[in-house]
Amino acid sequence: MDRHELLRGLHRVYRPRNYLEIGVNDGRSLALSRVASVAIDPAFKVVTSISCDVHLVQSTSDDFFARKDPLVHLRRGRNPFRALARKDPMGMLGGDPKLELAFIDGMHLFEYALRDFMNVERHSRWSSVIVLDDMLPRDVDEAARDRHTKFWTGDVYKLVAVLRKYRPDLTVLEVDTAPTGVAVVFGADPDNTVLKDSYDEIIKEYVVPDPQAVPEEVLVRKHAVQPEALLRADFWPALTRARNLRRSRSGFAPLRQKIAALGG
Repeated sequence: MDRHELLRGLHRVYRPRNYLEIGVNDGRSLALSRVASVAIDPAFKVVTSISCDVHLVQSTSDDFFARKDPLVHLRRGRNPFRALARKDPMGMLGGDPKLELAFIDGMHLFEYALRDFMNVERHSRWSSVIVLDDMLPRDVDEAARDRHTKFWTGDVYKLVAVLRKYRPDLTVLEVDTAPTGVAVVFGADPDNTVLKDSYDEIIKEYVVPDPQAVPEEVLVRKHAVQPEALLRADFWPALTRARNLRRSRSGFAPLRQKIAALGG
């Protein structure tokens, strides 16, 4: 299963009511969305038919999230839940919209991926699903900061280790998709400032010259979950209900155990 098949499956089992992606390229992943969407890329070249209400932004992700109200489209756009307007389940009619499904596939350098995750998390809830692409390079050449291969992950794979070290409150699953794997993050906390507070320290430790010292467990995908197992897991209905009802973070604990169990 490749990343697009996994994304298609996540749209099906999680049924997000909005979607954001960083790194549009030719639009194949964006074409999977059928809900209000925001897509960011400084040099997109969409050649695929898009079937969603989308705000397509030609910008770097850093500049986009520096805007005063970056997700205004999700609040002003068409709301398929108009009958529930009084309850405003998505925060779309006022206040800060919260992302439900996000796909990060931007610049393939660790520091950019880290900032992309930080920015996305600020606009998420614990029940949001954040997908990080290119987390499982197959060799050191693919993981180089200076690209010299056809398939290229860069050193963004380090983000998984950083999240597990600095943010043990999150649950991060590596997923064995072709060709270069993804990671799926659960339990986002928009009020957590650990990554922001530790940013300089993290960059100093993790941004190093090529060749990158890619751990063997990453190269052989030792801890990676099969995408089919993730999509057929039994926690999705409960996670979707918790999201729709905007349940408090205390609801994450029982679901976290089920999600973490997939990773062994």
